[in-house]
Amino acid sequence: MDIRLWQEEIERKTLSRYATLSSESRGRSRAAEACDIRTEFQRDRDKIIHSKAFRRLKHKTQVFITPEGDHYRTRLTHTLEVSQIARTIARALRLNEDLTEAIALGHDLGHTPFGHEGERALDRVSTLGFRHNEQSLRVVDVLENGTGLNLTDEVRDGILCHTGDRKPATPEGEIICLADKIAYINHDIDDAIRGGIIRADSLPTECVETLGSTHGRRIDSMVRDVIENSMDKPHVSMSESMYTSMMNLRAYMFDAVYIGSEAKLEEKKAGDMIASLFYFFMENYEILPGASGAEGEEKEREILDYIACMTDTYATHIFKKHFIPKGWYR
Repeated sequence: MDIRLWQEEIERKTLSRYATLSSESRGRSRAAEACDIRTEFQRDRDKIIHSKAFRRLKHKTQVFITPEGDHYRTRLTHTLEVSQIARTIARALRLNEDLTEAIALGHDLGHTPFGHEGERALDRVSTLGFRHNEQSLRVVDVLENGTGLNLTDEVRDGILCHTGDRKPATPEGEIICLADKIAYINHDIDDAIRGGIIRADSLPTECVETLGSTHGRRIDSMVRDVIENSMDKPHVSMSESMYTSMMNLRAYMFDAVYIGSEAKLEEKKAGDMIASLFYFFMENYEILPGASGAEGEEKEREILDYIACMTDTYATHIFKKHFIPKGWYR
């Protein structure tokens, strides 16, 4: 029995008319023999989970740089929370849960060490610019395993378009755009309260009244709104009032946590370290691991790839290696 064909038939019979069917995928850049057990989107999910880039996320900053505590989020736990929220929405709307999960698990694979500060640092120093969503696509297209993961076009589109001006081509990709915000706003509040940066009673009154006073209630309110506002519609979205409340809460987090708070005192050091590594390898390209001898933009791209793939701990190790003098002894 071909289990994949059976699963594809279940999709056709049970999913919404707006769902992206795995049997109708636009395909991969390189031809690949179909699996007789898994659908195309299930294969993509598995490829991402088993990748080295996915494992590195556990040592990359979400908001708090190398926090001393076991319960603060990392880029990996953020990714898992996005996946959980997104799957809940996809299942309720009868959209393709496997495609949704694959996009969620891959959306931040290109994120830099030290979170958005690392991203901003590379964007400042590189003539090519740097965006983590574009780098995530580069990871799955080119860098992982040396040849990329050869993912389906739908997963690639969702990864690229989860943030920024580009609009996802599938409703499953639209889910990730919202699930990403729902996840990081709420878990960053949770971490900031845990770290004593803000108090639960300091959240904007309007946001609390609309969204709820606890972590779980806020997520539940947002998820329910997305489902109710998107049921039997071709696009996935929040109601205008809920979206406004969510973005007001996000604005509060920028003012209270993301910019200038006690939690961010070490960020400039992290950004300076990333910038210093970039300039160092531009001047000492020959010692870059895997340097191909490229020049111009290709040389710069190799350096960006190397630094962006680093974890926080590895970036610190490489910085110490090249910038901190060792004591002399005989």
